[in-house]
Amino acid sequence: MNRLEGKSALVTGGARGIGRAISEAFVREGADVAIADLLEDEAQALAEQLGPKAKGVRLDVSSRDSITSAVNTVEEAFGGVDILVNNAGIFDMCRLDEITEEMYRRQFDVNVAGTIFACQAVVPGMIKRGGGSIINFSSQAGRRGEAYIVLYCATKAAIVSVTQSLALELAENNIRVNGIAPGVIDTPMWEHVDSLFAKYENRPLGEKKRLVGEAVPLGRMGNPEDIADPAVFLASNEARYITAQTFNVDGGNWMS
Repeated sequence: MNRLEGKSALVTGGARGIGRAISEAFVREGADVAIADLLEDEAQALAEQLGPKAKGVRLDVSSRDSITSAVNTVEEAFGGVDILVNNAGIFDMCRLDEITEEMYRRQFDVNVAGTIFACQAVVPGMIKRGGGSIINFSSQAGRRGEAYIVLYCATKAAIVSVTQSLALELAENNIRVNGIAPGVIDTPMWEHVDSLFAKYENRPLGEKKRLVGEAVPLGRMGNPEDIADPAVFLASNEARYITAQTFNVDGGNWMS
């Protein structure tokens, strides 16, 4: 306990699923946590539940103005940002002939540009504070291609590269940049994912979710807490000599 005592964190997409579990875990470990989400009411409700060490903040990662405003709010509330978790992301699925420019831009704006510009916004403050930890979210979909998911897979592969490049650039400032590539995790997003697989693979609702869980070597889908614990480790001093890595946290679903 208290591995993050004295630190402040900004968790994007922090109101639900993996982001919520990370926000809860960071507070338990002593950090001040800004729960940043488009779902501002849910972010504020979670912050109230977690107590004075948490604050709900509205954030649209596809907007640089929104990112700047959120970071300024966190710096005013907590004095700065020591830990950034780039968890916010969206998923879509379609055939190649259905892809539109709008779909392309939206997924890259949220999943890739949102990560890059959030890093850009917090790094000056991290440098003044003597360093920090950035945790980016890729996916097992960033490790391999999957039919009908070309845009999502491409964005998550890009995050692995972004993580490596920023880690090398920021190492001299004592800022560590690492990634987590979750496997199939049982979050509210999976209801949307399952419905898309039902459409494109002609399956009954719920079947894809059951099958992917059964296919995991450890025998089940992950839960958000399975991802939150590695995030705590990467944010803590225990990971002080780790940077430029993207960790598969997927029950053995993908080996690299």
